Amino acid sequence: MHNLVFRRREQKYLLTQAQRDALVRAVEEHMEPDDYGRSLVCNIYFDTPDHRLIRRSLEGPVYKEKLRLRGYGQIREGDKVFLEMKKKYNGIVYKRRVKLPVEMAMRYMADPEAVLDKGQIGRELDYFKRFYGQLRPAMYLSYDRLAWRLGDLRVTLDWNVRYRVQQLDLTVPPEGEQLLEAEQYLLEIKTATAMPLWLVEVLDQNHIRKQSFSKYGKAYLRLLQENKIESRGSQYV
Repeated sequence: MHNLVFRRREQKYLLTQAQRDALVRAVEEHMEPDDYGRSLVCNIYFDTPDHRLIRRSLEGPVYKEKLRLRGYGQIREGDKVFLEMKKKYNGIVYKRRVKLPVEMAMRYMADPEAVLDKGQIGRELDYFKRFYGQLRPAMYLSYDRLAWRLGDLRVTLDWNVRYRVQQLDLTVPPEGEQLLEAEQYLLEIKTATAMPLWLVEVLDQNHIRKQSFSKYGKAYLRLLQENKIESRGSQYV
């Protein structure tokens, strides 16, 4: 059964090929593949015309939030996807999401008057959409992922991260500009409690250090630097 509400800490790390191999060996000894195991993850991020959500996120505030549409595998008409809000406050990540057909999700986001009949989470999504107004598809991001689970601990490893600002449709094949360098991987460790000792030791022994990294944020900054999107008053030129 797919969880619709999450509350946890998320720590990110950029890995070399050697670090990736060592990490995978250790994780496979202690954890099991999660519901999606190895998968293609495709996202559409929504934002205002002046990129208000990502600009605020890059300022590093105590509270920040984003809204995205997420699918697993190549999405086709009629497939169900997740429409999800992700909020971060004082280092704790809160995620709310609903599952619905991709066409319904896109119609809902395109219609300012549309509401979701999805209980409390639906009402929160309705409020988010009303509060920001003019939300529209801003960026497509896809990547290959390995994911493992052990209790409330979840470990994911992403690579082949691609982004684009045209063809903002999950049913279009996952093509775009590469975000990471060759043989570079993004590790995310997500847990509501303490990290297990064996995992702490793996990170330390392989000199894997935590760092801030946002796929949407990094792609947005790159597009700004390449003058492929307007800054709209952003300080990140």
